[in-house]
Amino acid sequence: MQAFYNANIITQDHLLPRAQAVLISHDRILAVGDNQSILSHIGELSSAQDLSGNTILPGLIDAHIHLQLFALGLQKVDCETTSKDRCLQRVTERAANLPPGEWLLGHGWNQNDWDAGFGTAAELDRVAPHNPVYLTAKSLHAGWVNSLALRRASISSLTPDPPGGRIGHLSNGEPDGILYESAMELVAHQIPEPSVEQIAAAIDNAQSILLQYGITGVHDFDRSKCFQALQLLHESGGLGLRVVKSIPLEDLSHAIALGLQSGFGDDYLRIGGIKAFSDGALGPRTAAMLQPYDGEPENRGMLLLDREELAEIGRQAAGHGLSLVVHAIGDRANHEVLAAFTQIREFEREKDLKPLRHRIEHVQLIHSEDAHRLAELKIIASMQPIHATSDMLMADRYWGKRSGLAYAWRTQLNQGAILAFGSDAPVESPNPFWGLHAAVTRQRADKTPSPDGWYPEQKIDLSEALHAYTTGAAYAGGQEAKLGKIAPGYLADLIMLDKDPFIVELNELRDLRPVSTMVSGRWIP
Repeated sequence: MQAFYNANIITQDHLLPRAQAVLISHDRILAVGDNQSILSHIGELSSAQDLSGNTILPGLIDAHIHLQLFALGLQKVDCETTSKDRCLQRVTERAANLPPGEWLLGHGWNQNDWDAGFGTAAELDRVAPHNPVYLTAKSLHAGWVNSLALRRASISSLTPDPPGGRIGHLSNGEPDGILYESAMELVAHQIPEPSVEQIAAAIDNAQSILLQYGITGVHDFDRSKCFQALQLLHESGGLGLRVVKSIPLEDLSHAIALGLQSGFGDDYLRIGGIKAFSDGALGPRTAAMLQPYDGEPENRGMLLLDREELAEIGRQAAGHGLSLVVHAIGDRANHEVLAAFTQIREFEREKDLKPLRHRIEHVQLIHSEDAHRLAELKIIASMQPIHATSDMLMADRYWGKRSGLAYAWRTQLNQGAILAFGSDAPVESPNPFWGLHAAVTRQRADKTPSPDGWYPEQKIDLSEALHAYTTGAAYAGGQEAKLGKIAPGYLADLIMLDKDPFIVELNELRDLRPVSTMVSGRWIP
């Protein structure tokens, strides 16, 4: 057994909110209390470490991440720039070091941050004439490609829009180089896929970054190849994160045939829910809206699955022990998803099934008449606070006054919904302290848009935000009896800070970084 004492322990356990010391045996917490009670086990201890007043928190859980995309994205051109010219310069620099014909990949552009707006295929042709280029938008709901990439995918002026997608066109009818939603797959499918071994190596590298941020668990929303890579890492003993792995909708029938259920697995790798998409995103204005986007009277976004389609999917999943997890951004998408979940809950009652932990991912904009329904239906609100500060200018521009119920964490808490916070990396940084800062201030790092923050009535306090990264996320993953708290019987996943986040100025939250992270009772440098 090992003891850690003289610490400021924030337990997230309402029975003992603060403590001085913790006793750990192997991968579990045995006891939490004051110095004297823990050190009374001195004869049984293999070690006792004085933490000199440092703060201890439970390991943080990112409840929404794209682990494979984040890991592979570390190798791509960083397109998150303040101007299109700067993005094109980075593409130029990468192209200069690539053999002709090799794919040039990048991620992170957002035309809403560029005075020049969307890019074109012709602009990429000028800077990378000998390489097919595929750059994904920050939202992951649009792609920017050059002419060589369009030719590789056989996309021309005659190519029809695929179901659930759209190909951008110039005034002369030719493709303009921007692909929306499922149209992205026309090009993405032409790119040689990395092997499972390559993905596993990339995740191995990425998990060290996440652990340094204090993230000890994640809920992943990438596809089956990521699952294979995670199993490879786990089998070799190299998986250091605890992963709840969603199953993409296209694999629902396979999961049912195999008898997989939500919660199957162990403490490091377990099955989550079936992931479906009901709409697009705010950035490319494909999120499904009840009313048109401001300034775009003909655009209400794209509804990818309606309530009846989602309800049928949910009945299939729930009937076989699989929860349903639905991406919903716009207010129409959230309205349709909630209507579907109403039917799914009725199905569970009729069939005398255990109510599953269904989730809505993002809940970015909700109509006032729907705001209470997540709590009423016991649907988890899986949200990403950093989206609010990243997207606020876009939301004001395209949603206008509707933004009063955008990223509405306070509204959801007041209604009684359970919040689970994450990052949506690589859409945003996975740094959870940036997320905590966004949740409690609704400000960017430069303190814009105002001293009170953006729609300050939706701010929550630090304790509530921390719960969303610990107990709320653990509940969403079906792990609330073993993760999210520093309490007897829980897994020994901890982070150590040299400052108490409840004492520092709010604008200092973004700068906090763990001194060390513990998983299963072992400190990770």
